[in-house]
Amino acid sequence: MTTIVIADDEALLRKALAALLPLEGDISVRAEAEDGEDAIRATLRYQPDVLVIDLEMPGVDGLSAVAAIRKVLPDQVILMLTRHARPGVLRRALKLGVQGFVSKSAEPAHIASVIATLHEGRRWIDPDVSALALIDDCPLTDREIDVLRATADGYSAVDIAGQLHLAEGTVRNYLSNAMRKTQTQTRHEAARYAREHDWL
Repeated sequence: MTTIVIADDEALLRKALAALLPLEGDISVRAEAEDGEDAIRATLRYQPDVLVIDLEMPGVDGLSAVAAIRKVLPDQVILMLTRHARPGVLRRALKLGVQGFVSKSAEPAHIASVIATLHEGRRWIDPDVSALALIDDCPLTDREIDVLRATADGYSAVDIAGQLHLAEGTVRNYLSNAMRKTQTQTRHEAARYAREHDWL
């Protein structure tokens, strides 16, 4: 029996999966979560074999929830459901060690099969998701992405330096490089440009 927690803010889809997945495989749903914070709480409490989590949720999104869970449960197996397989987001998810990606439009039988695959210690990325992940035209380095992400969250260069354990001058250099690569005039414009192109 594979135990799972399902996290998705779309109640209809979440409840449908909770009802259908046990019919498609040897699966037991331990809990349902309606947002990222709820997903963190339920996963830490039940420690399921596989966490099935939506990428895009209000407030704490899927990736932020995964990052928080990883700090406490570094070996937690995670299957991410996604509608939009954006390259930048997939790159971040893979760095966080997410083992599986499935389209939200997939049949319950397929999702159940992937859950079994992950529980056996293997990985799975749906072909349509992996195809989109290969389209990566981002010219920014990981550090430039880090500083732009913090900029988009409203932090100053001084705050960013403290957060990333960098010298303030180094942060300004990263921001300057990012502005040049995005052909923008300010760091906030660069952050907006990067977000619009799904690089963050």
